Amino acid sequence: MLFIIYKIDDMEAIKNILEKQYVISILIFLGSIILSYLITFVLDSFLLKITKRTETQIDDKILNASRFPLRALIIIVGSYISLSYLSFSKVDLIRKFFFVLTVVVLTIYLARLSEIFIRLWLKFQAGFERTPEIISKVFNVIIYIVGGLIILDHLGVKITPLIATFGVGGLAIGLALQPTLTNVISGFHITAEKFVRIGDFVEIPSMNISGFVEDIGWRSVKIMTLMNQVVIIPNSKFSESVIINSHLPDRELAVWVQVGVSYTSDLDKVEAITIDVARQIQKTVPGAVKDFEPFIRYHTFGDSNINFTVVLRSEDRIYNWHIVHNFIKALKKRYDQEGIEISWPIRKIYFSN
Repeated sequence: MLFIIYKIDDMEAIKNILEKQYVISILIFLGSIILSYLITFVLDSFLLKITKRTETQIDDKILNASRFPLRALIIIVGSYISLSYLSFSKVDLIRKFFFVLTVVVLTIYLARLSEIFIRLWLKFQAGFERTPEIISKVFNVIIYIVGGLIILDHLGVKITPLIATFGVGGLAIGLALQPTLTNVISGFHITAEKFVRIGDFVEIPSMNISGFVEDIGWRSVKIMTLMNQVVIIPNSKFSESVIINSHLPDRELAVWVQVGVSYTSDLDKVEAITIDVARQIQKTVPGAVKDFEPFIRYHTFGDSNINFTVVLRSEDRIYNWHIVHNFIKALKKRYDQEGIEISWPIRKIYFSN
């Protein structure tokens, strides 16, 4: 009997504790934290394993991008509900605070999703297999601006006068930042025209610079040279320069090798042997176009040799040196076997009586 009385007293004590506002508020807040971690655990343990089995990576990226915003939203909602059980004089201020937090989290989430989908879409567009950072950044800035305007509108700030103020201030800032804005506009021009893409091998004769385009950013273009050095060129200077793009219209390009043989050589024999060596190079050297038919063209009566050009073809600019290296070695060896002479400079001197 005493046990039953004590049991009833304990239940009433627990009921009294649970009826207190602060206890309920704390329990709801802790429950939201636990729920956020449980959902994250489910995402990592089950859904992530399922997405990894799929061929595409888009679902993996979306899931990874959703982890933090989903957890943050659950905690924000739980915090708002927990605080609603407490008595506050400034309820409207609390609601605005949580609205701002929610918009901030959703804006960050949408910016991440937009970057994923933009990169996916541009990946299948000609010339945008690798996405220039300027495109993703522009869309992110637009999303953040829209998010900021929503927050300001909810807080009661009149947007129209603010936009007018920004317009006047923007004009003054634009005049002060004219070089920077010129680079930004040039960056858009480079990206839109598609005459240079990330990964292309370009040469700028006026600057004596050549290398692979690493990035097209807000202000500059980054080029990685063959010496493993990064050259940063302002967009305005880059767009105004004469640029040779070795990867347009495609990556294949001709490889020219200058050769000369002595005047005593049989030119028909030289042509046949040189083309035979060039064919072997095209078929065996990595990076050479296998089905390309090499050829030579005689062009100059030199001081000591009859000069000609051998034309081969490579799959990409990076293979040129390798192809030339192997061709010169093979051609010299074959000329030695066939008795074909590559003369060195000779000057004849006549003495008059």
